[in-house]
Amino acid sequence: MSALHDELDTRATAVGPQVVRWRQHLHQHPELSNREVHTAALITDHLKSSSLDEVRTGIAGHGVVGVLRGGQPGDRVIALRADTDALPVPDLCGVPFASHVVDKTYPGGPFPVSHACGHDCHTSMLMGAATVLAGVREKLPGTVLFVFQPAEEGPPVDEKGGASEMLAQGALDDPVPTMAFGFHVTPYPKGYIGYRVGNQFGASCLVQITLTGQQVHGSTPWMGIDPMPAAGAILTGVGQIYRQVSAFDPVTVSIGHVEDVGRFNIIGQTVTLWGTIRCSIESDMGEVQTRLRTLATNTAAAYNCSATVEFLQDVPAVHNQQAWMDAGLPTFRRVVGDDRVVPTPPTLGYDDVSEFVNKYGGLYVTLGVQDAQLGADGLPVPVPGGRGMFMNHNPHFYADDDTLVTGVRLHAQVAYDHLTGVLVPK
Repeated sequence: MSALHDELDTRATAVGPQVVRWRQHLHQHPELSNREVHTAALITDHLKSSSLDEVRTGIAGHGVVGVLRGGQPGDRVIALRADTDALPVPDLCGVPFASHVVDKTYPGGPFPVSHACGHDCHTSMLMGAATVLAGVREKLPGTVLFVFQPAEEGPPVDEKGGASEMLAQGALDDPVPTMAFGFHVTPYPKGYIGYRVGNQFGASCLVQITLTGQQVHGSTPWMGIDPMPAAGAILTGVGQIYRQVSAFDPVTVSIGHVEDVGRFNIIGQTVTLWGTIRCSIESDMGEVQTRLRTLATNTAAAYNCSATVEFLQDVPAVHNQQAWMDAGLPTFRRVVGDDRVVPTPPTLGYDDVSEFVNKYGGLYVTLGVQDAQLGADGLPVPVPGGRGMFMNHNPHFYADDDTLVTGVRLHAQVAYDHLTGVLVPK
Protein backbone atom coordinates (compact mmCIF):
# COMPACT_ATOMS: atom_id res chain seq x y z
CA MET A 1 0.00 0.00 0.00
CA SER A 2 1.36 3.41 -0.98
CA ALA A 3 1.42 6.56 1.10
CA LEU A 4 -1.47 7.94 -0.94
CA HIS A 5 -3.55 4.85 -0.25
CA ASP A 6 -2.95 5.50 3.44
CA GLU A 7 -3.94 9.13 3.00
CA LEU A 8 -7.15 8.15 1.24
CA ASP A 9 -8.07 5.88 4.15
CA THR A 10 -7.23 8.59 6.70
CA ARG A 11 -9.40 11.12 4.87
CA ALA A 12 -12.21 8.59 4.57
CA THR A 13 -12.15 7.99 8.32
CA ALA A 14 -12.22 11.75 8.93
CA VAL A 15 -15.30 12.28 6.73
CA GLY A 16 -17.02 9.20 8.15
CA PRO A 17 -19.16 10.99 10.76
CA GLN A 18 -20.42 13.44 8.12
CA VAL A 19 -21.29 10.53 5.81
CA VAL A 20 -23.39 9.04 8.59
CA ARG A 21 -25.19 12.35 9.08
CA TRP A 22 -25.88 12.62 5.37
CA ARG A 23 -27.15 9.07 5.28
CA GLN A 24 -29.49 9.56 8.22
CA HIS A 25 -30.87 12.77 6.73
CA LEU A 26 -31.48 11.10 3.38
CA HIS A 27 -33.06 8.12 5.06
CA GLN A 28 -35.47 10.36 6.95
CA HIS A 29 -36.33 12.37 3.82
CA PRO A 30 -36.60 9.87 0.94
CA GLU A 31 -37.92 10.76 -2.51
CA LEU A 32 -39.35 8.50 -5.19
CA SER A 33 -37.99 8.03 -8.72
CA ASN A 34 -37.91 11.25 -10.78
CA ARG A 35 -38.88 13.24 -7.68
CA GLU A 36 -35.43 13.49 -6.04
CA VAL A 37 -35.56 17.29 -5.77
CA HIS A 38 -34.19 17.81 -2.27
CA THR A 39 -31.78 14.88 -2.56
CA ALA A 40 -30.26 16.46 -5.67
CA ALA A 41 -30.04 19.83 -3.93
CA LEU A 42 -28.12 18.30 -1.01
CA ILE A 43 -25.71 16.58 -3.39
CA THR A 44 -25.24 19.71 -5.49
CA ASP A 45 -24.54 21.94 -2.51
CA HIS A 46 -21.92 19.54 -1.24
CA LEU A 47 -20.18 19.08 -4.59
CA LYS A 48 -20.05 22.83 -5.14
CA SER A 49 -18.60 23.33 -1.68
CA SER A 50 -15.91 20.77 -2.54
CA SER A 51 -14.51 23.06 -5.27
CA LEU A 52 -14.90 20.58 -8.09
CA ASP A 53 -14.11 21.75 -11.60
CA GLU A 54 -17.72 21.39 -12.68
CA VAL A 55 -21.09 20.37 -11.22
CA ARG A 56 -23.77 19.45 -13.76
CA THR A 57 -27.37 19.38 -12.58
CA GLY A 58 -30.83 18.67 -13.92
CA ILE A 59 -29.70 15.64 -15.90
CA ALA A 60 -32.45 13.12 -16.70
CA GLY A 61 -34.63 14.89 -14.19
CA HIS A 62 -32.64 15.26 -10.99
CA GLY A 63 -29.32 13.68 -11.87
CA VAL A 64 -26.07 15.33 -10.80
CA VAL A 65 -22.55 14.84 -12.15
CA GLY A 66 -19.49 16.29 -10.46
CA VAL A 67 -16.24 16.60 -12.42
CA LEU A 68 -12.88 16.50 -10.63
CA ARG A 69 -9.79 16.95 -12.79
CA GLY A 70 -6.59 15.79 -11.16
CA GLY A 71 -3.46 17.86 -10.96
CA GLN A 72 -1.20 15.23 -12.54
CA PRO A 73 -1.08 14.25 -16.22
CA GLY A 74 -3.34 11.35 -17.10
CA ASP A 75 -5.91 10.34 -19.68
CA ARG A 76 -8.01 7.90 -17.66
CA VAL A 77 -11.49 8.87 -16.49
CA ILE A 78 -13.44 6.94 -13.86
CA ALA A 79 -17.18 7.33 -13.32
CA LEU A 80 -18.17 6.53 -9.75
CA ARG A 81 -21.92 5.97 -9.64
CA ALA A 82 -24.56 6.08 -6.90
CA ASP A 83 -28.34 5.88 -7.25
CA THR A 84 -30.45 8.36 -5.31
CA ASP A 85 -34.14 7.36 -5.38
CA ALA A 86 -36.26 5.62 -2.75
CA LEU A 87 -39.11 3.11 -2.87
CA PRO A 88 -42.89 3.13 -2.27
CA VAL A 89 -42.39 0.95 0.82
CA PRO A 90 -43.15 1.68 4.50
CA ASP A 91 -40.15 2.10 6.79
CA LEU A 92 -40.17 -0.54 9.53
CA CYS A 93 -36.42 -0.81 10.12
CA GLY A 94 -36.76 0.56 13.65
CA VAL A 95 -34.18 3.36 13.64
CA PRO A 96 -34.74 6.78 15.26
CA PHE A 97 -34.31 8.40 11.82
CA ALA A 98 -36.96 6.22 10.15
CA SER A 99 -38.99 7.76 7.34
CA HIS A 100 -42.57 8.88 7.88
CA VAL A 101 -42.85 10.38 4.40
CA VAL A 102 -45.99 9.78 2.35
CA ASP A 103 -46.04 10.91 -1.28
CA LYS A 104 -49.66 11.82 -1.97
CA THR A 105 -49.21 12.93 -5.58
CA TYR A 106 -47.05 10.20 -7.10
CA PRO A 107 -48.78 8.31 -9.94
CA GLY A 108 -50.69 5.39 -8.48
CA GLY A 109 -50.30 6.70 -4.92
CA PRO A 110 -50.43 7.82 -2.23
CA PHE A 111 -47.38 5.83 -1.17
CA PRO A 112 -45.31 5.55 1.99
CA VAL A 113 -41.71 6.22 0.99
CA SER A 114 -38.49 4.76 2.36
CA HIS A 115 -34.92 3.94 1.41
CA ALA A 116 -35.61 0.21 1.69
CA CYS A 117 -32.95 -0.54 -0.92
CA GLY A 118 -30.05 1.39 0.58
CA HIS A 119 -29.70 4.16 -1.97
CA ASP A 120 -29.31 6.59 0.93
CA CYS A 121 -26.12 4.71 1.76
CA HIS A 122 -24.92 4.78 -1.85
CA THR A 123 -25.49 8.53 -2.13
CA SER A 124 -23.84 9.46 1.15
CA MET A 125 -20.82 7.23 0.53
CA LEU A 126 -20.20 8.79 -2.88
CA MET A 127 -20.56 12.26 -1.37
CA GLY A 128 -17.90 11.23 1.12
CA ALA A 129 -15.68 9.94 -1.68
CA ALA A 130 -15.98 13.31 -3.39
CA THR A 131 -14.63 14.95 -0.25
CA VAL A 132 -11.75 12.48 -0.02
CA LEU A 133 -10.69 12.65 -3.65
CA ALA A 134 -11.07 16.43 -3.88
CA GLY A 135 -8.68 16.63 -0.94
CA VAL A 136 -5.92 14.91 -2.94
CA ARG A 137 -6.75 16.31 -6.37
CA GLU A 138 -3.23 17.63 -6.97
CA LYS A 139 -1.92 14.05 -6.69
CA LEU A 140 -4.48 12.50 -9.05
CA PRO A 141 -3.71 11.74 -12.69
CA GLY A 142 -6.82 11.89 -14.86
CA THR A 143 -10.41 12.73 -14.01
CA VAL A 144 -13.09 11.49 -11.61
CA LEU A 145 -16.80 11.79 -12.42
CA PHE A 146 -19.18 11.55 -9.48
CA VAL A 147 -22.40 10.28 -11.03
CA PHE A 148 -25.54 10.61 -8.90
CA GLN A 149 -28.25 8.85 -10.87
CA PRO A 150 -32.00 9.28 -10.29
CA ALA A 151 -34.79 6.77 -10.98
CA GLU A 152 -32.81 3.55 -10.68
CA GLU A 153 -35.98 1.87 -9.42
CA GLY A 154 -37.72 2.93 -12.62
CA PRO A 155 -39.60 6.18 -13.35
CA PRO A 156 -43.37 6.33 -13.79
CA VAL A 157 -44.23 4.56 -17.04
CA ASP A 158 -45.11 7.78 -18.87
CA GLU A 159 -41.81 9.45 -17.93
CA LYS A 160 -38.19 9.00 -18.99
CA GLY A 161 -35.44 8.55 -16.46
CA GLY A 162 -32.60 6.51 -15.06
CA ALA A 163 -29.19 5.60 -16.44
CA SER A 164 -30.30 5.24 -20.05
CA GLU A 165 -31.72 8.76 -20.03
CA MET A 166 -28.53 10.17 -18.48
CA LEU A 167 -26.60 8.62 -21.36
CA ALA A 168 -29.13 9.84 -23.92
CA GLN A 169 -28.64 13.38 -22.62
CA GLY A 170 -24.86 13.11 -22.95
CA ALA A 171 -24.14 13.35 -19.25
CA LEU A 172 -20.83 11.49 -19.57
CA ASP A 173 -19.79 12.54 -23.06
CA ASP A 174 -17.06 14.93 -21.91
CA PRO A 175 -14.81 13.49 -20.71
CA VAL A 176 -15.71 9.93 -21.71
CA PRO A 177 -15.10 7.42 -18.89
CA THR A 178 -12.53 4.65 -19.28
CA MET A 179 -14.19 2.80 -16.38
CA ALA A 180 -17.51 2.83 -14.54
CA PHE A 181 -17.70 1.61 -10.96
CA GLY A 182 -20.33 1.20 -8.30
CA PHE A 183 -21.60 -1.16 -5.65
CA HIS A 184 -24.82 -2.07 -3.87
CA VAL A 185 -25.39 -2.62 -0.16
CA THR A 186 -26.81 -6.05 0.66
CA PRO A 187 -27.70 -8.32 3.62
CA TYR A 188 -24.21 -9.82 3.75
CA PRO A 189 -21.75 -9.65 6.66
CA LYS A 190 -20.73 -6.09 7.43
CA GLY A 191 -17.72 -4.96 5.44
CA TYR A 192 -17.70 -7.93 3.06
CA ILE A 193 -17.37 -7.32 -0.66
CA GLY A 194 -19.29 -9.77 -2.83
CA TYR A 195 -18.42 -10.23 -6.48
CA ARG A 196 -19.37 -12.37 -9.43
CA VAL A 197 -17.76 -12.85 -12.82
CA GLY A 198 -20.48 -12.89 -15.44
CA ASN A 199 -23.96 -11.61 -14.65
CA GLN A 200 -23.89 -10.09 -11.17
CA PHE A 201 -27.55 -9.05 -11.61
CA GLY A 202 -30.10 -10.24 -14.15
CA ALA A 203 -31.89 -8.61 -17.06
CA SER A 204 -35.26 -7.02 -16.34
CA CYS A 205 -38.30 -5.45 -17.92
CA LEU A 206 -41.54 -3.98 -16.66
CA VAL A 207 -44.75 -5.71 -17.81
CA GLN A 208 -48.14 -4.06 -18.35
CA ILE A 209 -51.06 -6.33 -19.24
CA THR A 210 -54.36 -4.55 -19.86
CA LEU A 211 -57.49 -6.72 -20.01
CA THR A 212 -60.63 -5.18 -21.50
CA GLY A 213 -64.15 -6.51 -21.07
CA GLN A 214 -67.52 -4.78 -20.89
CA GLN A 215 -68.63 -2.91 -17.78
CA VAL A 216 -71.88 -4.03 -16.19
CA HIS A 217 -73.69 -4.18 -12.85
CA GLY A 218 -72.43 -6.86 -10.51
CA SER A 219 -75.90 -8.39 -10.32
CA THR A 220 -76.02 -9.14 -14.08
CA PRO A 221 -72.61 -10.41 -15.13
CA TRP A 222 -74.06 -12.20 -18.16
CA MET A 223 -74.96 -8.83 -19.65
CA GLY A 224 -71.32 -7.72 -19.77
CA ILE A 225 -67.85 -9.24 -19.98
CA ASP A 226 -65.95 -9.62 -16.73
CA PRO A 227 -62.16 -9.23 -17.15
CA MET A 228 -61.44 -10.26 -13.58
CA PRO A 229 -61.58 -14.06 -14.09
CA ALA A 230 -59.16 -13.67 -16.99
CA ALA A 231 -56.84 -11.73 -14.70
CA GLY A 232 -57.02 -14.52 -12.14
CA ALA A 233 -56.23 -17.14 -14.75
CA ILE A 234 -53.23 -15.16 -15.98
CA LEU A 235 -51.97 -14.75 -12.41
CA THR A 236 -52.10 -18.51 -12.05
CA GLY A 237 -50.57 -19.14 -15.45
CA VAL A 238 -47.49 -16.98 -14.99
CA GLY A 239 -46.38 -19.38 -12.28
CA GLN A 240 -45.85 -22.02 -14.94
CA ILE A 241 -43.86 -19.99 -17.46
CA TYR A 242 -40.60 -20.98 -15.83
CA ARG A 243 -41.33 -24.58 -16.95
CA GLN A 244 -41.39 -23.47 -20.58
CA VAL A 245 -37.76 -22.36 -20.68
CA SER A 246 -34.55 -24.09 -19.63
CA ALA A 247 -34.54 -25.03 -15.96
CA PHE A 248 -30.80 -24.37 -15.86
CA ASP A 249 -31.18 -20.62 -16.55
CA PRO A 250 -33.37 -19.08 -13.82
CA VAL A 251 -36.20 -16.77 -14.82
CA THR A 252 -39.12 -15.34 -12.92
CA VAL A 253 -42.31 -13.52 -13.85
CA SER A 254 -43.93 -11.66 -10.97
CA ILE A 255 -47.14 -9.64 -10.96
CA GLY A 256 -46.83 -7.09 -8.18
CA HIS A 257 -49.86 -4.85 -8.71
CA VAL A 258 -53.43 -5.37 -9.93
CA GLU A 259 -55.33 -2.24 -10.90
CA ASP A 260 -59.13 -2.41 -11.27
CA VAL A 261 -61.52 0.39 -12.18
CA GLY A 262 -64.61 -1.36 -10.87
CA ARG A 263 -66.43 -1.20 -7.52
CA PHE A 264 -67.80 -3.82 -5.16
CA ASN A 265 -71.05 -3.88 -7.17
CA ILE A 266 -69.64 -2.93 -10.57
CA ILE A 267 -67.83 -5.25 -12.95
CA GLY A 268 -65.24 -2.90 -14.41
CA GLN A 269 -64.30 -2.39 -18.02
CA THR A 270 -60.58 -3.00 -17.53
CA VAL A 271 -58.10 -4.71 -15.25
CA THR A 272 -54.40 -3.89 -15.53
CA LEU A 273 -51.66 -6.19 -14.26
CA TRP A 274 -48.25 -4.71 -13.53
CA GLY A 275 -45.23 -6.92 -13.07
CA THR A 276 -41.66 -7.71 -13.93
CA ILE A 277 -39.69 -10.33 -15.83
CA ARG A 278 -36.21 -11.23 -14.63
CA CYS A 279 -33.76 -13.44 -16.52
CA SER A 280 -30.36 -14.59 -15.37
CA ILE A 281 -29.38 -15.02 -19.03
CA GLU A 282 -30.24 -11.92 -21.02
CA SER A 283 -30.91 -13.83 -24.24
CA ASP A 284 -33.85 -15.60 -22.57
CA MET A 285 -35.81 -12.35 -22.25
CA GLY A 286 -37.36 -12.47 -25.72
CA GLU A 287 -38.57 -16.04 -25.25
CA VAL A 288 -40.13 -15.30 -21.86
CA GLN A 289 -41.85 -12.21 -23.26
CA THR A 290 -43.29 -14.28 -26.11
CA ARG A 291 -44.58 -16.90 -23.67
CA LEU A 292 -46.19 -14.26 -21.47
CA ARG A 293 -47.82 -12.49 -24.40
CA THR A 294 -49.22 -15.80 -25.65
CA LEU A 295 -50.56 -16.66 -22.19
CA ALA A 296 -52.20 -13.26 -21.70
CA THR A 297 -53.82 -12.88 -25.10
CA ASN A 298 -55.13 -16.45 -25.35
CA THR A 299 -56.35 -16.52 -21.76
CA ALA A 300 -58.19 -13.24 -22.30
CA ALA A 301 -59.79 -14.64 -25.45
CA ALA A 302 -60.96 -17.70 -23.54
CA TYR A 303 -62.95 -15.35 -21.29
CA ASN A 304 -64.23 -13.25 -24.21
CA CYS A 305 -61.92 -10.38 -23.26
CA SER A 306 -59.09 -8.72 -25.13
CA ALA A 307 -55.57 -8.18 -23.85
CA THR A 308 -52.72 -5.85 -24.72
CA VAL A 309 -49.25 -6.63 -23.43
CA GLU A 310 -46.47 -4.05 -23.23
CA PHE A 311 -42.87 -4.57 -22.16
CA LEU A 312 -41.30 -1.37 -20.84
CA GLN A 313 -38.11 -0.12 -19.19
CA ASP A 314 -35.77 -2.83 -20.43
CA VAL A 315 -32.65 -3.04 -18.27
CA PRO A 316 -29.70 -5.16 -19.40
CA ALA A 317 -27.93 -7.54 -17.05
CA VAL A 318 -25.05 -6.27 -14.91
CA HIS A 319 -22.13 -8.18 -16.39
CA ASN A 320 -18.64 -8.28 -14.88
CA GLN A 321 -15.96 -9.37 -17.33
CA GLN A 322 -13.20 -11.66 -16.09
CA ALA A 323 -10.40 -9.28 -17.12
CA TRP A 324 -11.95 -6.38 -15.22
CA MET A 325 -12.53 -8.53 -12.13
CA ASP A 326 -8.96 -9.82 -12.18
CA ALA A 327 -7.84 -6.19 -12.20
CA GLY A 328 -10.19 -5.15 -9.41
CA LEU A 329 -9.79 -7.96 -6.89
CA PRO A 330 -6.41 -6.78 -5.51
CA THR A 331 -7.93 -3.38 -4.76
CA PHE A 332 -10.98 -4.92 -3.10
CA ARG A 333 -8.78 -7.15 -0.96
CA ARG A 334 -6.63 -4.22 0.08
CA VAL A 335 -9.72 -2.31 1.21
CA VAL A 336 -11.42 -5.01 3.32
CA GLY A 337 -8.95 -7.91 3.61
CA ASP A 338 -8.50 -11.12 1.63
CA ASP A 339 -10.99 -13.13 3.70
CA ARG A 340 -13.74 -10.55 3.24
CA VAL A 341 -13.81 -10.59 -0.55
CA VAL A 342 -16.06 -13.48 -1.51
CA PRO A 343 -17.77 -14.78 -4.65
CA THR A 344 -21.56 -14.57 -4.57
CA PRO A 345 -24.24 -16.55 -6.39
CA PRO A 346 -26.20 -14.95 -9.22
CA THR A 347 -29.30 -12.94 -8.42
CA LEU A 348 -32.38 -11.94 -10.38
CA GLY A 349 -32.22 -8.45 -8.96
CA TYR A 350 -31.50 -5.73 -11.48
CA ASP A 351 -29.62 -2.45 -11.56
CA ASP A 352 -29.42 -0.09 -14.51
CA VAL A 353 -25.80 0.66 -13.67
CA SER A 354 -25.45 -1.96 -16.40
CA GLU A 355 -25.98 0.85 -18.91
CA PHE A 356 -22.76 2.50 -17.72
CA VAL A 357 -20.72 -0.69 -17.33
CA ASN A 358 -21.77 -1.96 -20.76
CA LYS A 359 -20.84 1.31 -22.44
CA TYR A 360 -17.58 2.13 -20.70
CA GLY A 361 -16.37 -1.11 -19.11
CA GLY A 362 -15.89 -1.48 -15.39
CA LEU A 363 -17.19 -3.32 -12.34
CA TYR A 364 -20.17 -3.57 -10.03
CA VAL A 365 -19.99 -5.42 -6.72
CA THR A 366 -21.86 -5.63 -3.42
CA LEU A 367 -21.06 -4.43 0.10
CA GLY A 368 -22.44 -6.22 3.15
CA VAL A 369 -24.10 -4.00 5.75
CA GLN A 370 -26.10 -6.29 8.06
CA ASP A 371 -25.65 -8.50 11.13
CA ALA A 372 -24.80 -11.61 9.16
CA GLN A 373 -22.09 -14.22 8.94
CA LEU A 374 -21.23 -16.75 6.29
CA GLY A 375 -22.41 -20.29 6.90
CA ALA A 376 -20.60 -23.49 5.98
CA ASP A 377 -22.07 -23.27 2.48
CA GLY A 378 -20.72 -19.76 1.99
CA LEU A 379 -24.14 -18.15 2.16
CA PRO A 380 -25.08 -15.49 4.74
CA VAL A 381 -27.02 -16.36 7.88
CA PRO A 382 -28.09 -14.05 10.74
CA VAL A 383 -25.68 -13.44 13.61
CA PRO A 384 -27.24 -14.75 16.85
CA GLY A 385 -28.58 -11.82 18.86
CA GLY A 386 -28.25 -9.41 15.96
CA ARG A 387 -30.85 -7.42 14.04
CA GLY A 388 -31.50 -10.24 11.62
CA MET A 389 -31.26 -10.32 7.85
CA PHE A 390 -33.70 -8.52 5.60
CA MET A 391 -33.52 -8.35 1.83
CA ASN A 392 -33.55 -5.11 -0.11
CA HIS A 393 -37.11 -3.83 -0.75
CA ASN A 394 -38.30 -5.38 2.52
CA PRO A 395 -39.80 -2.74 4.89
CA HIS A 396 -37.40 -4.02 7.58
CA PHE A 397 -34.27 -3.62 5.43
CA TYR A 398 -31.51 -1.86 7.36
CA ALA A 399 -27.86 -0.90 6.95
CA ASP A 400 -25.19 -0.47 9.60
CA ASP A 401 -23.88 3.09 9.68
CA ASP A 402 -20.39 1.96 10.77
CA THR A 403 -19.94 0.23 7.42
CA LEU A 404 -20.35 3.42 5.39
CA VAL A 405 -16.72 4.46 5.73
CA THR A 406 -15.75 1.19 4.05
CA GLY A 407 -17.79 2.26 1.03
CA VAL A 408 -16.04 5.64 0.96
CA ARG A 409 -12.65 3.89 1.02
CA LEU A 410 -13.76 1.52 -1.72
CA HIS A 411 -14.77 4.33 -4.07
CA ALA A 412 -11.62 6.32 -3.39
CA GLN A 413 -9.15 3.47 -3.77
CA VAL A 414 -10.79 2.05 -6.89
CA ALA A 415 -10.68 5.53 -8.43
CA TYR A 416 -7.01 6.08 -7.59
CA ASP A 417 -5.97 2.61 -8.76
CA HIS A 418 -7.72 3.05 -12.09
CA LEU A 419 -6.35 6.52 -12.71
CA THR A 420 -2.80 5.33 -12.00
CA GLY A 421 -3.16 2.35 -14.34
CA VAL A 422 -3.21 -0.33 -11.63
CA LEU A 423 -6.86 -1.29 -12.03
CA VAL A 424 -7.16 -1.86 -15.77
CA PRO A 425 -7.91 -5.08 -17.67
CA LYS A 426 -4.87 -6.90 -19.03
